[in-house]
Parts: sequence; structure tokens; C-alpha cells
Amino acid sequence: MKKHRSCSKGNSHIRQRSLQLTTLIMAQGLAANAHAQTTAPANNPDGVNASPQSLDTAATAGNSTAPTQLPEVVVVGSDAENSYQAKSVTLPQFSEPLRDTPQSVTVVPKVVMQDQNSMTLRDVLRNVAGISIAAGEGGSQGDNLTLRGFTARNDIFLDGLRDYGSYYRDPFNYEQVDVLSGPESVMFGRGSTGGVINQESKTPEMNPFVEGALTVGTDLTRRATADINEPLPDLAQGAAFRLNLMGHESEVAERDVGRNRRYGIAPSLAFGLGTPTQVSVSYLHQSEDDIPDYGIPWHYNSPANVPRANYYGFQDDYLRTDVDMVTIQVNHDSGDSLSLHDAFRFANYSREFRITEPKLDPSTTPATPGPATIVDRNELGGHSVETFLWNQFDATSRFDTGPIQHTLITGLEAGRETSDPTRFGYTGVPTTNLISPNEDQDFTGVATVKSRVTTTAESFGAYALDTLKLGSHWELSGGVRWDYFHADYHESVAGVAFSRTDTMPSFRGALVYKPTHNGSIYFDYGTSWNPSAESLSLSAANANTPPEKNETFELGTKWDLFSNKLSVRGALFRTEKTNAREPDPSDPTQNVLGGDQRVDGVELAMSGHLTDRWQVLGSYDYLQSEVISSKFYPGSVGYPLANVPKHTLSVWTTYQLPWHLEVGLGADVVSSRTASSTAPLDPTTGLLKEVGGYWTLNAMVKYQVSKRVDIQVNVYNLTNRYYYDQIHPGHIIPGAGVSALLTANFHF
Repeated sequence: MKKHRSCSKGNSHIRQRSLQLTTLIMAQGLAANAHAQTTAPANNPDGVNASPQSLDTAATAGNSTAPTQLPEVVVVGSDAENSYQAKSVTLPQFSEPLRDTPQSVTVVPKVVMQDQNSMTLRDVLRNVAGISIAAGEGGSQGDNLTLRGFTARNDIFLDGLRDYGSYYRDPFNYEQVDVLSGPESVMFGRGSTGGVINQESKTPEMNPFVEGALTVGTDLTRRATADINEPLPDLAQGAAFRLNLMGHESEVAERDVGRNRRYGIAPSLAFGLGTPTQVSVSYLHQSEDDIPDYGIPWHYNSPANVPRANYYGFQDDYLRTDVDMVTIQVNHDSGDSLSLHDAFRFANYSREFRITEPKLDPSTTPATPGPATIVDRNELGGHSVETFLWNQFDATSRFDTGPIQHTLITGLEAGRETSDPTRFGYTGVPTTNLISPNEDQDFTGVATVKSRVTTTAESFGAYALDTLKLGSHWELSGGVRWDYFHADYHESVAGVAFSRTDTMPSFRGALVYKPTHNGSIYFDYGTSWNPSAESLSLSAANANTPPEKNETFELGTKWDLFSNKLSVRGALFRTEKTNAREPDPSDPTQNVLGGDQRVDGVELAMSGHLTDRWQVLGSYDYLQSEVISSKFYPGSVGYPLANVPKHTLSVWTTYQLPWHLEVGLGADVVSSRTASSTAPLDPTTGLLKEVGGYWTLNAMVKYQVSKRVDIQVNVYNLTNRYYYDQIHPGHIIPGAGVSALLTANFHF
């Protein structure tokens, strides 16, 4: 199905080149096929779905440069929906195409998620080198990620607005996922030391379709999704309705007891599509009821040497989450000079949990035999409600000052966030055996309220970013932002209360040189900041601690090759946190600013077509992380930062064979990681808590039964490798064993 998405006027040159490419394809003998797939308006900014009239206009200019390396085109230039290459993101703060954007941006499009049969946001992000997955922290479950060496748990956004909440995200309503590396405080406010992850939702369109998938597989996997789009011309001009549905249930390959069960619904209604003023209203509900899995215990500085299937919790452990989110967006484009965007969101996140974290009993010594080793069950329980109320307004102005072209983006945003967790402490929880844990034991623990917290944060931010085009080869951009962040904290059990107000500027500047029309070289500098109550977790430990400050330098280059069908890029970067928080050695309940942490890195990536039938999405990151200085923990200097592998590599590639067959193969490589850095040594062994590196292979075969139906088989962890996927100072979660899924996809 064709996509109609309005984007920045700054992408018009991409549209022109893509139209030329499609015309060349037509000239090679596929005119009839191209004409059948190019029925969309000619003003599409990425050059997809261009009208036949526009193709005729571009034909004269393009024939002299017809590429000879593409003997047969299977995915024509107009069908960008089937391409692994993304050329833009829909955020209003990004006015230029990705090739000319001076920072590392990785986009995972919907077609990749479909080919891989991705079922969680974590699955999607495994396509991005430089991201490593961490286990849930204490009473904070949900997606916990490290990006370029620093936590990105609070840097997850949905359509440009913060997606705050401790839940595991399902990609059933994603159009694409953007990983925006580097400090983003100028555009997104607090946080973003290593970058930002933005989820782009599916939106209504003006062509009717019904798509869906039914999946069954090993480990009792059952999943169904549906995507229904219907124009509503009788309701209003440019009106359309879209509905996405998801139901999922599965266990985990080679892991006992754990279970994932969830459903989701995402309706959206749009007005004014194809007109200067567009309004959309969307709702997202996702409900989850899991038997959670906190994996296996550490055996001092290494993972316990136990079977992968060992489960140390109870059969009636639970994690229940409900997410309800309403978003209203208004866009007005008055022409080439001014575009306005306003987004409003209210979200409510509720959570109930009782989860078992396995830890060695203090009576254990390194010499204790495995069958005699006792595992304590550290029970984590409670419930919470978080809310998010936010409004963001952006204005994009385009004007000239003499020969200099400006794209000025100004914005205001403000909102209120709340978090009300109640946490329990437990006594009388039975222990179990390290080698032969008994998940069928009755849970006899007695719960008492450990803490009952109410935190409210109010924020305001104002920012401006200007991109100056200095002729055809140079672009200069700069931005500044000022933020106000106030948090009130009240803990009723202990009867304590704190409040803190932080104000902080953020800066960004970049220079882009374009030696040719299809390449750029850039230098970028930016700052970011992390307030003490960034995750609404203000306490006695950090109430008096100023924000952490970060800065990043990046030198990179981007090129579109093979008639702009393949994007490649590379970058060198340094991110430094100049005043990292550390526990005060004289009072461990207090945090102080006394550390300096740094990550130096190299990033390489490619996406798109290597040939007409061969696509690839791949990236590699080298991260050299270390504690540079520590005022109170000098012994940690030189140690790597937590959960930061030196090497990460992700490659996914597909090839279209004859006989209506498509095959895919992927590899993920992650080198060794440590679990912590501030106090890195295990008190018994004097060594770092560390897990070894690993690699896994995944494969896909797809057969097109008809124009409407195809059958797909995915196999994961082909070699059934036993590896450690998510780490935490208190526990480790092994990766899933070999598994397979059979999916029927339909398109009407």
C-alpha cells in the first residue's frame, strides 16, 4: 500500500532525484509496472508514489545518467515502503534530509520489523549498534537501554513527545523507529546524554487497505495483528480513520515459567489530509499481564554456572501494566515560508508487580559446591501510577537574508508529570537451590509497605534552531534552549518531603560541507543535562545535587550511493559527563557530583539496496568507555562504564530470489560488558562483575502465495547459543534459545 506522509519542504531536492530515478527505471523497460505503482500526489517530499505527470517532467533531465549497475529493478523507486533506506524523520525539529543532518541517525523502517517479525521495541533496537539492553532496575520495569554508553531509559519518545512509563513497548503501531544519537537537550529537554529513541506511529491515509498477520510458533507463541485504514470523504475533507490491533501470548525459548501476554489497540482519526491544515486525534492502549523473569543470579563476579532454563521465582509472580495515551496534533503549512505544529498529550501508566530477583545467600562462599548453594529470593513488589500531561508548539520559518537561506525552528513546550509508587518489603520468603530451583513452592512472604511516594514535576522549555545555507556547498546550524524543571517529592511512610528547581541552558552547533549533491561531511557539538529528579525519583540522596552536565563532539560523513538507493555513513565522536553523580562516602544515602565519565567511539552504518534484489540494514559501533576521574572512588578510574560493550555489530540483509521467494539472514555481535562502574569490584573476589560477549544468527524465508497473501518463516538464534542478554548489578537475564515462527501476512 502506498504511504502519503507530509514532511518538510527542505526535502524537495530528494523528491526531485527520486523522481528522476523512477523515470530511469521506466526507461529501462518497466514503464508499465512503474505507472501502476505511482498514483500518489507529486508533492511527496521523499519522491515516493510520485504521479506519472511528474515522472514525465523529470524524464528529460535524467536519461543521461542512467545507472548501469542495476540490470533489473524489483523494488522500483516509487515503492519506498519496501525499502530499508529512510531519508527523513517526521519530527518538526529536523528540517533537512538525513544525508544533510549533522548527527548520526539510524532509522528502522516498518518493512524491517515485518521481515524480522519484531515483537518488542527491544527486538527493533537490536538492529542499531551502540545500543545494549539492560535488565529492569529494582521496582522500575520496562524498556531499559544504554545508548552510546549512557542510560537512555528516560529518553524514549513517541511522535516527538516523551513516552514516560515503565512498560515493555510493542511495535504493532510503528511506522518506523528513529535512533537520534548524540545530545538532544536543545530539541527534547532534559536527558539524552547518549541520544534519543523516537517511535513514529502509523497515521491515517487517503487510500483504503486492510493488512494483518497471524503468527504461531515454538514456545506456545500466538500473535495476531491488524491494520485497517479507511478514508471518510463523507465526514469531512481529507478525513480518514486508521485502526491497529494486536494480541500476543508467548513463553520464552529455553526459559522455564516466564510468560508474556498482552494486547493493544490504536485508533486514529485525521482531518484535512492533502490540505494546508491537518488535525489528527489518536489513542493508544496497551495492556500486559506477564509472569516476569529476572533471570539467574551472579556467582560473585560471573554469572552462575547453571542451566539456561533455571527459574528462581514463583509460578504466581506477576507484572501487570496498562497504558492509555491520547494525542492531538495540528499542522498548518502556509506555503514555503511558514509551518506550524502543535501537539498535546495526556498519558496514564499503571503498574502492579511482584518479581523475584535471585541473589546468593550471604552464607555462600566461592568454595561452596553448587548443589549446596542457597539462593535468596529478593522479592520486589508494589504498584504505581504515572501521568504525563504535555503540550508542544513548533514554528518553522523559511526566509532569506541576502544570499543566505534560513530555516528557523522555534518552539515552546510545557507540561506536568507525576509518579505515585508504593513499594512493599517482604519477610518469610522461602529460599531455593542454585542448581535445582523450585518454582512450584508456595509463596509465603508477608508484605508490608516499605515506601509510599508522590512526586510531581513541572517543566517548561523554549528553544530556537537555525540552519543557514551558505550557497550550494555549506550549511551552518545552531540552537539554544532554556529549561525550567521543578520537582516535589513526598514520602508518607517516613514522613519526608523534598523539592528542587533546576534551570539550565543547552547549546548545539554544526557545520556541514557538501562536496557533491549526494554526500556531506559535518562537525557537530552539543550539550545536555540530567537533573537529579530526571526519572521522578527525587530523594534524600539527590535532593541537593545539581544536574549532571554532558557534551558531545562528532565528526562524520554521509553518502547516498548507487543512484541514491544506498545510504552509508561514518562518525567519530566523544561524549563526556563532566560531573557524574556518586554516592557520598561519608553518607551513602546522599549523592554528590564528583566523577568524570567519557565514551570515545566510532560508528559505521549502511541502509538500502546493494543491488536491485539485495537489501541491507547494518551498523557497527566501537565504544571506549571509562571512568576518567572520581573524587571519592579513585579505585574505579579506568574501569569501563556499566553495560557498555566495546564492540556491537548488527547486520540484517534480504535477497529476492525468483519463484516469489525472499530470504533473509541477520547477525548480532556484542562483546563483553560489566554490570557497574562506580564501585566496580565484587567485595569477595575483588573483580568486576562481567559477562562474556556473544553472537547470534537469525534467518527468514518468505513465499508470496498470491498478490494478497504471503507466508513467512523466521528462525532466531539458529545455533541455540547460551548468552547473557540483559544485565544488572543484581541479576542477569539469559537470551532466548532457538525458536521459530510461522506467519501468514495478508494485504487487501
